[in-house]
Amino acid sequence: MNNHHLQLGKYSFGIGDRFARQGEALLKAFIEADKKGLEITPVWNKSSREHLTIESDPRDTRIAADNAVKRLNWNRPWFVDADHINMSNVERFVESADFFTIDVADYIGKKASGQELDEFIGNNLHFQGIFVIPGIGDSFNLTKETLVSVGEKFLFAIKKASEIYSYIESKKGKGNFVTEISMDEVTLPQSPLELFFILSAIAAENIPVQTIAPKFSGSFNKGVDYRGDLDLFTREFEENLLVIDFAVKEFGLPENLKLSVHSGSDKFSVYPVMGKLIKKHDRGIHIKTAGTTWLEEVTGLAMAGGDGLGLASNIYLEALGRFDDLCAPYATVIDINKMRLPSETEVSEWDGHRFASALRHDPGNKDYNPDIRQLMHVAYKIAAEKGDVYTGMLGKYREIIGRQVTENIYDRHLSRIFDL
Repeated sequence: MNNHHLQLGKYSFGIGDRFARQGEALLKAFIEADKKGLEITPVWNKSSREHLTIESDPRDTRIAADNAVKRLNWNRPWFVDADHINMSNVERFVESADFFTIDVADYIGKKASGQELDEFIGNNLHFQGIFVIPGIGDSFNLTKETLVSVGEKFLFAIKKASEIYSYIESKKGKGNFVTEISMDEVTLPQSPLELFFILSAIAAENIPVQTIAPKFSGSFNKGVDYRGDLDLFTREFEENLLVIDFAVKEFGLPENLKLSVHSGSDKFSVYPVMGKLIKKHDRGIHIKTAGTTWLEEVTGLAMAGGDGLGLASNIYLEALGRFDDLCAPYATVIDINKMRLPSETEVSEWDGHRFASALRHDPGNKDYNPDIRQLMHVAYKIAAEKGDVYTGMLGKYREIIGRQVTENIYDRHLSRIFDL
């Protein structure tokens, strides 16, 4: 295990690899960044839902990461993230993960006990009155009612996070893993004030949180660009950075605490905004991508032509026929216009280049189709059902697929955020 590296570096980047075949191709992007003098820590992440869909085991992710690290002589830190876990599924990840994303979204809005609420209010009552967060222009008029409403909304969720954290600590030992708390899969963004008092509650529970994933305005759908008001996102992102800075000093939270953005991948329009603001404030960042590695696999198969293209088309056509079944679990994070999905006849006439152009996220390409991309994003279940047929094809076209995977992470993600 990777235990001597349990401080998460300043910049870290979550990578998904659903079929655990692209470890080296992914790592090559970080090696490239390293050559440019920028150390970015790779974090392999795979959620319980993905493991259940593919019928894989969390240990597979660890083995694939370890192997890639060994083969490419990566001597920098790296992690394996138990992504979006809660008490019901943490057990499966305890052995193989050294990074835990504790997801409390389901607990937000449930009420803590009266005694717990009183304690929370007591801890924070001294902030009452005119309250200023350094760097944020507007001051807040903080009343006891504000604290009550924040406590009623978030305290129960933090108590749950504490329970899950304590369980992991009892199994792995203190300091042997990185903790993230995530509350991004909710409808409304947390305000700067709410985030500040959420961090106060986390500190009171003694959770050594290294990254926190709040919800931002706008839509973070899977595999496609950000949709929303960029100015509003910019303001929220900057205010969150300032809140974290202040909370670290105020509550003695870990010095390296940083924002985590669960991007759902490919949020190209917000990447430069984040890059600029973390430079301006000299803060770190953790970015979590989604399953775009699997989309690069399909792109590579299509480009290989012949049986590779045949398999890629076949997965798409099956996905068309199973649209509702595939999309249901992802309903909140996809938005597909069925009218824009090409028919079987149309796709059967495409060559590999045309198929790859429809799927690859290149808004400048007239053939790019975000609706196909989102449907294919959730169609990994079909590839999983094909078992050895699919993984065998990944082996056969390993090189062309690997190139797509490395270029995707390096050119479209790391380069855009860190201005490489």
